[in-house]
Amino acid sequence: MQRAKDFLATSFGSALVGGLVVAAVGLIAIEAGWVGDDDEGSSLGAPPLTRPASDDTGLTAGEIYRRYSDGVVFIQADQGGQQASPLGGPEGGGTASGSGFVIDDDGHILTNAHVVEGAESIEVQIGDEGDVRSAEVVGMDPSSDVALIRVDDGEGLTPLQLGQSSKVAVGDPVVAIGNPFGLDRTVTTGIVSAKQRQIQAPNGFSISDVIQTDAAVNPGNSGGPLLDAAGRVIGINSQIATSGGGNEGVAFAVPIETASDVADQLLDDGTVERAYIGISGGSLTPEAAQALELDVEQGVLVESVVENGPAAKAGIEGATGETTVGSDTFPSGGDVITELDGEPIGGMDELISTVNTAAPGDEVKLTAIRDGEEREVTVTLGNRPAQIEDASAPTLP
Repeated sequence: MQRAKDFLATSFGSALVGGLVVAAVGLIAIEAGWVGDDDEGSSLGAPPLTRPASDDTGLTAGEIYRRYSDGVVFIQADQGGQQASPLGGPEGGGTASGSGFVIDDDGHILTNAHVVEGAESIEVQIGDEGDVRSAEVVGMDPSSDVALIRVDDGEGLTPLQLGQSSKVAVGDPVVAIGNPFGLDRTVTTGIVSAKQRQIQAPNGFSISDVIQTDAAVNPGNSGGPLLDAAGRVIGINSQIATSGGGNEGVAFAVPIETASDVADQLLDDGTVERAYIGISGGSLTPEAAQALELDVEQGVLVESVVENGPAAKAGIEGATGETTVGSDTFPSGGDVITELDGEPIGGMDELISTVNTAAPGDEVKLTAIRDGEEREVTVTLGNRPAQIEDASAPTLP
């Protein structure tokens, strides 16, 4: 189905299925970093580093590199006889390479799941003197593209402090340290270009509250840190948007809060539980509302629901046809969600974020309109499946 240009009105358009999915048009999983602010960092990581003289006075990129680059590692994941897939996972071989960073004195390292997925063996290079150590996967979460690995010997490691991505503002300076194209411990600089973006994870679900930056990140940077002006990690560099396969100044970092929560759960029992609703669709725009002759101008236009999924069991229905106006085609005949837990819903982003922050078993109340009639339903969120079967995942440049 051809959709109207503005129908999917998330960052890049959105198709939400299950936990909610965002179609990341032109997005590329790179092998890349993180960002943060405020002394109240994550539950993981080293003791707080020395703060600058004031919140308005940061460190230079050179100072950040000299102080904290030892905490960034180069990761090589051997997929055996298989050929590495576009996301660093197994599809038939080779070696996936990327970056990571140390978070404690016990040898734990955070990176992207697509860097180590399917690896038969993992080697981590510490520092710039060729100190190579074996590592094993503690656990991974494809829905956030975060993995936690561990080297047996934690001696000589330099843990980085985790900050708070929620505290940074658009325009704040950031630094990315990683290993682009195998060039170890490369530093690039930029600013926070935007916040609260959504990108598509390797398994097709969406990642919320992502940081957009213009700091140069490239293949090999995936899993490395994006740092704030005080050297605190605020995100994991994970994807770039490109039309030609290379860096074009639009990169995305998974927020440190998301990664920290994943790491805590992986340390507890090696798995991560996520909520699931089972809906696909997009944000309703005034143009779509006019074309569909609706009395509301914002909400979520449901295109389809997963059979026997949580939304379907609650009575939410998808489109039964299409409406074409000029060159634009919209799904029609299904539900339009106008309220979430009794409050007006602005669009898909809001529903995605709500599900992403909920737990399986939680309930959400949705007000929906179908054929001019309004009704309220309660959806009990389910457990998110491992993969969206028809998802078109991001690819490496």
